[in-house]
Amino acid sequence: MICGHYEGFDARVYDYVDELISIGDYILTGGELAAMVLLDSVTRLTKGALREESTREESFENGLLEYPQYTRPAVFDGKAVPEVLLSGNHEAIRRWRREESEKLTRRLRPDLVYPLEQ
Repeated sequence: MICGHYEGFDARVYDYVDELISIGDYILTGGELAAMVLLDSVTRLTKGALREESTREESFENGLLEYPQYTRPAVFDGKAVPEVLLSGNHEAIRRWRREESEKLTRRLRPDLVYPLEQ
């Protein structure tokens, strides 16, 4: 990987590269952070890097953003974990997670939803 810095590369370098990769429509001072993002995202897809079940419900795995996450304590600063998540009803939890994923995706990334509906 070659990382540009400030203005990028000497144009003659492009004759020696196999692929150009962008991680988004914004400008960084150097390509090092983008390289780390790329390495992290690819490494986690490498067999054995993560437990397979760890990635099944993550954002983009099923075309949706991942549902909201909650940890302990059950109440923090007056805000409670949704009751369904404490219920032990696995089917209700599964439905809640799917509904929340859909809501979150429609609100934050409608571009992921609307092409599917057309």
